[in-house]
Amino acid sequence: MTHTDDDVRAIRAVIERQFAALSWSTENTGDWEAFAADFVDGAALFSAARPVKPQSVDEFLTRMKNLAGKELRSLRETVLGSEIKVYGNVALASVICGMIENEVTNSRTIEMFLLVKDDHVWWIAAQAWDKINGLELDP
Repeated sequence: MTHTDDDVRAIRAVIERQFAALSWSTENTGDWEAFAADFVDGAALFSAARPVKPQSVDEFLTRMKNLAGKELRSLRETVLGSEIKVYGNVALASVICGMIENEVTNSRTIEMFLLVKDDHVWWIAAQAWDKINGLELDP
């Protein structure tokens, strides 16, 4: 086993934590603090909406909190596949995500993460995502 194997496992744990934190049901909400905890200060998020506009973690969470329990009564995100490339203290992760919204709508997204390692801990520096519309992607 190499250090890179340890890094890939640690990054997978960050990604799994992210998707678990942004999943909720009609009985509970997302774990907003857990979601925010994996980002470096000043991290930028880029949603599928166009025109492209970076948003902070706080801005993104404000939007999610406003949707949770209202328009988006439930959300379940799961990792369907991923590829992680580690280059020293920098890593790129591409993730195919399955989403079930309001217990009915089933869709997929491609999520791209830029991660940085500091003091043996991996942090998300930026994240961007888009909907997958009928594309077969092999991450």
